Amino acid sequence: MIRPDLSAMPAYVPGTRQPDALKLSSNEVTTTPLPAAVRAMAEAAAGANRYPDMFATDVKQALAENLGLEANQIAVGCGSSALCQQLVQITATPGDEVIFPWRSFEAYPIFARVVGATPVAVPLLHDGRHDLDAMADAISERTRLIFLCSPNNPSGTVITQGEFDEFMAKVPADVVVGLDEAYFEYNRAEDTVVATEAINRYPNVVGLRTFSKAYGLAGVRIGYAFGSPELISALDKMAIPFGVSSVAQAGALASLDAADELLERTEETVVQRDRVADALGARRSEANFIWLPGVDSTDVAERLAAQGVLVRAFPEGVRITVTTRAETDQLLEAWRAAGL
Repeated sequence: MIRPDLSAMPAYVPGTRQPDALKLSSNEVTTTPLPAAVRAMAEAAAGANRYPDMFATDVKQALAENLGLEANQIAVGCGSSALCQQLVQITATPGDEVIFPWRSFEAYPIFARVVGATPVAVPLLHDGRHDLDAMADAISERTRLIFLCSPNNPSGTVITQGEFDEFMAKVPADVVVGLDEAYFEYNRAEDTVVATEAINRYPNVVGLRTFSKAYGLAGVRIGYAFGSPELISALDKMAIPFGVSSVAQAGALASLDAADELLERTEETVVQRDRVADALGARRSEANFIWLPGVDSTDVAERLAAQGVLVRAFPEGVRITVTTRAETDQLLEAWRAAGL
């Protein structure tokens, strides 16, 4: 009764949970949503007996004004991850190929397999950056979609404007490029590609961002994509009807109105991520985490868990979420206590 290929499909693995532990395994923020967002969501919850606006009209309009785009250039979904899957669904069918960097967001290969497409993983360079030359070389007549992740999860590296332009010159016009900027609000790099600008130069580029990270709305699931009206219209066709709740839409709208307060919160994380990177001997990151490649990830994670701190272990290394000064103090104390 079940598709035979599902047995070979990897399952998404969330960050570990443990009662009373400091959870630094899922790239969440430790602060609650902005006060205005909490109030707006509480009011929206009182009307939960009604379906939400299926098209998230107000959110699209607010995002359009915020990004300098038109509303028909924006799609809203259940986090940027849902929109990544919809992007695969509108571009690829069985036998097609989806290219992505690796290691990167672990759902990319899962999304490809959901539609029967072939995932093509291209290893990162030794410094954690995308190997864009190798990704360009991997393009074939079956390639329908390419994911780029900037800042990359988990290495925290960004793609420069020059690197992006050179790469796009090698990408056929009928191959879609999804520029995943889930951690955009933490990016302080002076030279970096920005999706809102890229979509104006390249009609085959779609930007992807989320309210789950910097905005602290991970629990209500809302993200957005932006690009040409043609691609956005196709994304909307693949959306689950009424998928974005009224509560999520209310929280997003209120958060967009409090951008200054949001920036203050991200600045604390930016300071602390450099502190953690320097203390642990990691490369500096442009996201809300740091990356320790080439370590015994299981051993590091187990030692820290014994000290009450949860981090994310991958086969290639350890990713540690960075939040506030107080939690950074706790992390560094646990690191010392663990003998790392």
